[in-house]
Amino acid sequence: MSRRSIRLPAEVSRILYVRNLPYKISAEELYDIFGKYGTVRQIRKGNADGTRGTSFVVYDDIYDAKNALDHLSGFNVAGRYLVILYYDPVKAQKKKNYKKS
Repeated sequence: MSRRSIRLPAEVSRILYVRNLPYKISAEELYDIFGKYGTVRQIRKGNADGTRGTSFVVYDDIYDAKNALDHLSGFNVAGRYLVILYYDPVKAQKKKNYKKS
């Protein structure tokens, strides 16, 4: 059975939200870590006070994103254990609206 025929849960996304990153990690280091699991289209690191230590990682393929999340959740990077979630645009919008109130 090919991986394309496997039905993925609705929350699976090509975009991963990564937390608990070392503040000094470079984009190149992130590409090295996440690129092992597939083609990474984009990485966006948080630089503002409220977003430091976070990143969005966008894969070309949803199955590669799932594989990266499965293998890298809890992965130790410079003494910090990664917390990786699927990006949820609905949740992100609710958080944005909450901050405006």
